[in-house]
Amino acid sequence: MAHRWTNNLTRADVTPYGAYLNRRELMAGLAGLGLGLAGITASPARAETLEPNSWDDITSYNNFYEFGTRKDDPKANAGGMTTTPWSIRLDGMVDRPGTYDLAQILPQMMIEDRIYRLRCVEAWSMVVPWQGFELADLLDLAGVQDGARYVAFETLLRRDEMPGTRYPVLDWPYVEGLRLDEARHPLTIMATGIYGKPLPNQNGAPLRLVVPWKYGFKSIKSVVRITLTDSEPPTSWNKAAPGEYGFYSNVNPNVDHPRWSQKAERRIGGGLFAKKVPTLMFNGYEQDVAGLYDGMDLARHF
Repeated sequence: MAHRWTNNLTRADVTPYGAYLNRRELMAGLAGLGLGLAGITASPARAETLEPNSWDDITSYNNFYEFGTRKDDPKANAGGMTTTPWSIRLDGMVDRPGTYDLAQILPQMMIEDRIYRLRCVEAWSMVVPWQGFELADLLDLAGVQDGARYVAFETLLRRDEMPGTRYPVLDWPYVEGLRLDEARHPLTIMATGIYGKPLPNQNGAPLRLVVPWKYGFKSIKSVVRITLTDSEPPTSWNKAAPGEYGFYSNVNPNVDHPRWSQKAERRIGGGLFAKKVPTLMFNGYEQDVAGLYDGMDLARHF
């Protein structure tokens, strides 16, 4: 169970916020001396790339349209969302369908620390220290039946607690989907926390999907239903604008969004005038996931 993927991109699993702050101070001090941290990675530049964003960046600059379309709306409006108790409906092509209490699921999962890049389709990015468990373990809990090829996800829809859903910005509830092999990949996790703290509401509490090689909108928040199916499920942004948002939505600097380039990204926290940096294929996880798409035309299956 779990531990199928080793996070070898940075010094260690930087979890506590205090540890993060101490590390920043240490990094700053060593930088002033022209030194690096031994053992972080073989590439100091890469280690610097994976320096987590600040707690304030990660929790204050969000897309969660159920609470509003501005970046600061989720933090301002998500506080009233009830996240305890929480249950998840697991159904479709599974051996043990039903509504599972999250409090009963979590003790059966291996919670791990993962520091992942996050690349938004809007061409900004962050580095986030998540805590969570591999989605594959949750699927095994329900028992995936032969013939299942896709996994569909659904976000909570509670209009009295989610003011953004009073407007037809999208066809609510928010839905997403993965191919089964993508869902079972060791990089794909269900996040329960960041910086060693429970996931804030604006970040998708109490449980969200994280698929680090895809644009951020694929990482559906506040999940209440997971369905195994033999056909490709609908996804919210593909339904809204199929010419702009494909089912796969892999980070790909070679395929521009119809209205802007995807070749570079602006890192949140770098300042208004920070220079953009080149976007990496599959958000830097090419070695891990490129094999999933062997033989596919990624310009057509975007």
